[in-house]
Amino acid sequence: MSRGTKIVATIGPASSDLDILIRMIRAGVDVVRLNFSHGKAQDHIERAALVRRAAAECGREVAIMADMQGPKIRVGKFEHGKIQLENGDKFILDAKWGENGELGNQERVGLDYKALPRDVHNGDLLLLNDGLIVLVVDKIAGSEIHTTVKVGGELSNNKGINRHGGGLTAPALTAKDMEDIKTAMSFQADYLAISFPKSATDMAMARQLANIAGEQYHHKPMMIAKIERAEAIPVLQEILDASDGIMVARGDLAVEVGNAAVPALQKRMIKMARASNKLAITATQMMESMIVNAVPTRAEVSDVANAVLDGTDAVMTSAETASGKYPIETVEMMAAICVEAEQSEYNKLDADFLNVTFTRIDQSIAYGALFTAHHLRVKAIVALTESGSTALWMSRHSIDTPIFALTPSIATLRKASLYRNVRAYHLMQTAATAVVLKQAEDLMVANGIVEKGDMIVVTWGEPMGQVGGTNALKIVKVGEFE
Repeated sequence: MSRGTKIVATIGPASSDLDILIRMIRAGVDVVRLNFSHGKAQDHIERAALVRRAAAECGREVAIMADMQGPKIRVGKFEHGKIQLENGDKFILDAKWGENGELGNQERVGLDYKALPRDVHNGDLLLLNDGLIVLVVDKIAGSEIHTTVKVGGELSNNKGINRHGGGLTAPALTAKDMEDIKTAMSFQADYLAISFPKSATDMAMARQLANIAGEQYHHKPMMIAKIERAEAIPVLQEILDASDGIMVARGDLAVEVGNAAVPALQKRMIKMARASNKLAITATQMMESMIVNAVPTRAEVSDVANAVLDGTDAVMTSAETASGKYPIETVEMMAAICVEAEQSEYNKLDADFLNVTFTRIDQSIAYGALFTAHHLRVKAIVALTESGSTALWMSRHSIDTPIFALTPSIATLRKASLYRNVRAYHLMQTAATAVVLKQAEDLMVANGIVEKGDMIVVTWGEPMGQVGGTNALKIVKVGEFE
């Protein structure tokens, strides 16, 4: 059975081999994530080339997502690599420590974010190493943040720091991010994920930088906002409006808002994204145990399945496929869970359309195709599209009928890899509508999707070749163009 939910897989040392990457793509990877928090520019350029080569070997297009590091606020390095903090210990975070080469010790450690002493106040909770260590701020003394350990544990080099409740002033785009955006555009990354945005302005600035960097390649990526700051939640709609999609980045978000708040926020964010005709990716620790184990826990299986039932476009792996022992098995298991979960979905298409107001012709055609396909029980919906917008609009609603995006644009072909319930194929379009419709029908038959006598719904724009020009819908019985 075909799978509608897409899989985003992070690659790293465990998966930067052509054979393993080919096997991962065949197992179900739709989008490859390059994590710019690790590695140098040349590493990402080489991995992007590897992805394109592996996808070509598999006879399909796979999207590349470049994930920016953002202002990750971290402690410095320790003299012995790590320390052990006990409950009640006094510990100092010092913004000036390390300027002369000093390394951290049992009493204090340096910071790579020098503004932290200005951002915190007495009584604040600082959460280190993804919340495993909790410090209470006692006082601020110049560059020093004096704390008491509330929850102890092992603290090692470069672990992250969050303030409970958010409120850190670090900008979403760092100087490193700006350079990394140029690198990502040099290999035409299809998606650009921006870490820690706090406002629509952050996303607008990132889009502008990406468009300028991609101008020489005639390339514009789709922008994904990673929702991982408490400040992003009240302005989520504005961030959605400025983006092409969001990532429910549950790691840092959970540290800032609390673990218990995240499941409900996940459902709310996915629902808002779909209602806004935007994409949604669910990420962080989805198959965490498969970093070292060949099978996931029951809780992880439920987590992936629930994200599918929430309506997410994609589920994402991180360390499971980047550095884990079982990258291929992780993808296989994730794909199997998605298929099972999709079979139990409730189709509520009619309810979705009760209060919809159509403002554009192409959007009206997209929704008309869904409604027609649902009630006529056709075999497939075929969108002949330049930009992919028609297929994206269709994919925002749950429907049993598969959606196929046929496009002459390789960039659109790759981007559509992330759209839920959409499969994309390359089809050169000409000015003659009848010729293109016959070619589309032949392609669907050749790929075993439909056969003679089946009914399909086809959408296209006349004249052909114009972005945003979808204005026609036809119910076709396969074989009528012969």
